[in-house]
Amino acid sequence: MKGMKVFKFGGASVNSVERIQNLAAIVRSFNDQPLTIVISAMGKTTNALEKVVEAFYAGKKEEALQLFGVVKNQHLTTAKYLLVTHYNPCLARLNDFFTEIEWLLHDKPVRDFDYYYDQVVCVGELLSTCIISYFLNQEGIANEWLDVRDLLRTDDNFRDATIDWKVSTERIHSHLTPNNSQLTTPIYVTQGFIGATADNESTTLGREGSDYTAAVFANMLEAESVTIWKDVEGVMNADPKQFPDAQLIQELSFREVIEMAYYGAQVIHPKTIKPLQNKDIPLLVKCFLDPSLPGTTIHKKNAKALPPIIVVKQQQVLMQLNSQDFSFVGEQPMSHLYAWINQSRIKPNLVQTGAIGVQLCFDDRADRLEQLASKASNEFDVQLEKNLTLLTIRHYTREKFEALTNGKEILLQQQSKETVQVLYREPQ
Repeated sequence: MKGMKVFKFGGASVNSVERIQNLAAIVRSFNDQPLTIVISAMGKTTNALEKVVEAFYAGKKEEALQLFGVVKNQHLTTAKYLLVTHYNPCLARLNDFFTEIEWLLHDKPVRDFDYYYDQVVCVGELLSTCIISYFLNQEGIANEWLDVRDLLRTDDNFRDATIDWKVSTERIHSHLTPNNSQLTTPIYVTQGFIGATADNESTTLGREGSDYTAAVFANMLEAESVTIWKDVEGVMNADPKQFPDAQLIQELSFREVIEMAYYGAQVIHPKTIKPLQNKDIPLLVKCFLDPSLPGTTIHKKNAKALPPIIVVKQQQVLMQLNSQDFSFVGEQPMSHLYAWINQSRIKPNLVQTGAIGVQLCFDDRADRLEQLASKASNEFDVQLEKNLTLLTIRHYTREKFEALTNGKEILLQQQSKETVQVLYREPQ
């Protein structure tokens, strides 16, 4: 849609009355242009709802209802603080959502856990957007609340549903067009992370689902840009908690962000990038605490002269596999190994092969590593070493590499023109 911008506000940006008021101030400064605002559940609501599902699925109905009662009261309290003229209509809609969940919690589970997870957890986004939409209207920012479950059609792969692009595009085009809106400048408020099947059963879209939702809307609406509002000033070249001298990167290419995510940087999930890259829609990462800061722009163009980008992954495990009879690790043992890795549902962060051995670095997922080690021991001698650290530096300089590895005992090292990776143990 011409001039449409898509905004995404995560849980941290709506986790208090003050932050929701701040969201309204940001939206007001843009409310002379069409906006689609995608909002996550407030603060730690998703975690709290996960506990509700776990209790329900374990047959602890009273505990599940009690835990859900806490979530209800938190949202009612927030609504009371924010709303004056619009409290009653908001309460009526909130009660509809509460009833939907409580009915389900009075049943006994007869389907699998993931199904119930999606039915319960999706309410977090419905509650947050309901309150915020009424608050914006009360503040004179006229907007239309949309239930994303009426727009994004998915398959029934609960907890990691796949969007049906054809049906969803048709629905979004029919609901989000200026002709269909009563508003002079359309502002839509909707939910991230969730969708629904053809049978109207709620689904969730997996990891980083809210960012992905924003990218999907932007792609289908051919939006001007997507802005993800965070509590940091933009994308940094390192985690500022670990590196106080981390610096803001004002411009990145889509490709660079995918590479950063691949190596473990907590940036933007690659699945969010693809819908934007396909339509050449820029992604902005801005700070909701200070919207005047420049933030980061991610687009097709390659950024020149990037600083070294540092990713540190702790709790790494080195798996050393040696052939049992000193024969070469040829094609067949390797194809078996990759099949076992696949079956164990674990991804190596680093692989190094030698003549009679293979070294693999993994995140410490004890159950999955145990499964893999057990399978591999049929063909290899297996040794594991835990509590290691994997350091990745993109656009490395010799000085930066030496500064970060000084005094460390390096067990594995891989290097290309742009990227160096080392797995090391800390000195005792």
